[in-house]
Amino acid sequence: MNCPRLKDWLDERYDLTGVVRLAKGKLIPEHRYDFLYYTGGITLYLFIVQILTGMLMAFYYVPHIDFAHKSIIEIVTKLNMGWFFRSCHHWGAQLAIVFLFIHLFGTLLMKSYRKPREFVWVTGFILLGISIFFGLSGYLLLWDERAFAAVRVATGGAGAFPFIGWFIKGFLRGSMDVTGDTLIRFYAFHVAILPIITLGLIGLHVLLVQYHGMSVPLSLAGEKRREVPFFPNMLYKDLSLWLVITGILATLAVFLPPEIGVKADPLAPPPENVKPEWYFLFLMQTLKLFPGVILGMNGETIAIVVVTALILFFFLIPFLDKKSSRGEKSPLFTWIGVLYLVYFLAMTAVGFFS
Repeated sequence: MNCPRLKDWLDERYDLTGVVRLAKGKLIPEHRYDFLYYTGGITLYLFIVQILTGMLMAFYYVPHIDFAHKSIIEIVTKLNMGWFFRSCHHWGAQLAIVFLFIHLFGTLLMKSYRKPREFVWVTGFILLGISIFFGLSGYLLLWDERAFAAVRVATGGAGAFPFIGWFIKGFLRGSMDVTGDTLIRFYAFHVAILPIITLGLIGLHVLLVQYHGMSVPLSLAGEKRREVPFFPNMLYKDLSLWLVITGILATLAVFLPPEIGVKADPLAPPPENVKPEWYFLFLMQTLKLFPGVILGMNGETIAIVVVTALILFFFLIPFLDKKSSRGEKSPLFTWIGVLYLVYFLAMTAVGFFS
């Protein structure tokens, strides 16, 4: 069956011509901030890379405290191209979270969350939270001493949350401490539960974006601008950027392969100067700002409550920014967004270099 006949066969059953017509009819506004549109597509592509490389490694990974660390070493040293796929998985996760943060703050500063796009923001924000949990759960799967210590600290910090902290800590660990039960639980999250939730949220997020269309910044709302069709203009740009990201990912994978530390020993003291992944550094530095006891209360608990309140406020910005919903400029929330961004970058840098 040649290509024209195959196209006719598929078109007769699935109306591909209608799909192409719909893609060509979808118009994308062009303006000086439209590069932020592509960060969402790049993140989607990196999620696909994570799924494919993760599936390959899942065939050989053993989620057991006696074999997990050894199975990672064997994937890297014995499996054909295993080192490359494992490195791509590592750097793909890092880049995905980087572009998720860029996409989130770009949406915030362009006020793309305003009415009627509140739930586009909600689904994207939840996706960021899930991606961070993806990183935490995947980190433990190494079962080396640094990952073990970092997860013990992270889950212990969750236990400081008032009233329900004990439940969160026990739910994440599966026992009183980080053990083999925690490893199995994190493995289940990483390869089954989180991917299913993520695929559903990505589908809903993309559907909402298609339904509402691309948002234009309020500062440019009155300007005349050109609109280009999604197909082929924006699609070709997306594919070109994906090719560039593939090159960057392959370069990082080859020249900066992630290290594998010493196998975790639950009875050994934690290694010196252990740090979590970079996207947790701002939280770690924030907790350091609070003394151990504040007015007779546990300082860590107060810090967790304050951080949770600030994250909740950040999440609710689309519902609090009434001016943007009316099409009016809201400099207050612009400055709030800038403060959040500067604080995140500053605390991450301090944590990284300290």
